[in-house]
Amino acid sequence: MRVGVLTGGGDCPGLNAVIRGVVRKGVQEYGYNFVGFRDGWRGPLEGDSFQLDIPQVRGILPRGGTILGSSRTNPLKVENGIRRIRENLTKQEVDALIAIGGEDTLGVAAALADEYGINVIGVPKTIDNDLSATDYTFGFDTAVGIATEAIDRLHTTAESHMRVLVVEVMGRHAGWIALHSGLAGGANVILIPEQRFDVEQVCTWVTSRFRASYAPIVVIAEGAMPKDGDMVLKDGSLDSFGHVRLSGIGEWLAKEIERRTGNEARTTVLGHVQRGGTPSAFDRWLATRFGLHAIEAVRDGDFGKMVALRGTDIVRVPIAEATAKLKTVDPSLYEEVSVFFG
Repeated sequence: MRVGVLTGGGDCPGLNAVIRGVVRKGVQEYGYNFVGFRDGWRGPLEGDSFQLDIPQVRGILPRGGTILGSSRTNPLKVENGIRRIRENLTKQEVDALIAIGGEDTLGVAAALADEYGINVIGVPKTIDNDLSATDYTFGFDTAVGIATEAIDRLHTTAESHMRVLVVEVMGRHAGWIALHSGLAGGANVILIPEQRFDVEQVCTWVTSRFRASYAPIVVIAEGAMPKDGDMVLKDGSLDSFGHVRLSGIGEWLAKEIERRTGNEARTTVLGHVQRGGTPSAFDRWLATRFGLHAIEAVRDGDFGKMVALRGTDIVRVPIAEATAKLKTVDPSLYEEVSVFFG
């Protein structure tokens, strides 16, 4: 058995742990050979690959990023893209493919499995934690930890100058990072994409905080929107999966707060810092287990499935089911933490 492995979409802490788990178990227990495809779907699309074996995965467990490289290449938008992938997999004698990625990467994997009969196993990856079929995705815990540490640090500088600090975190459609890090970091306002916010209400909370002689911290997800406005975009351009590039909601809100309250406001955009660097212990544990169970699914011939965390168990679900809808923050959960606002 010859197995291909690729990592697609944004890089994420824990990707290397998945690769290591897949290769170590696949070689040691099943005697499989592995080929790593470079830069997401671009690899099988262009036949760009290299031999992947145990020596190459030694020492990569604590490393961030991915040794395979990644990209947002969408073969469904490339002329004859699927045919080229099938030809390259056949040419390189690849019997099965493990695709590690988020909604977009797994969407392609689902199409390859369901519509074209290619032997694919999916592994969920997104720091946004927004895939509905799994309780958690690796990378999320690391991102929350990084954001929480940043908020902790920003409290002291905000209080030293008695200014508002707006912290923008990742979260295009789901506010999980903002919710978890904001609550853990003691933020005074948390704004998420699932709940449009009232700027005047935010200013009321900010003013209330100042009256208590404390400087407010506002945590906002990049996809959050005001009630009377839209997403703040970088330049209106789209990536290959049709997503607009977000940037600037934190800066926009800081200016509005300063204009409406007269209090000085500053913005910190954490950006790619959230998904860079070494993964947390939990993300290493989860990613490793995903890798071990993914190669088991290959052995069992249970293709078209994605490994997922349910409680403490790793289960298999259809890839199409995993990408059918996003997992977003429930209004009742958001209401639960709102007691700390203001």
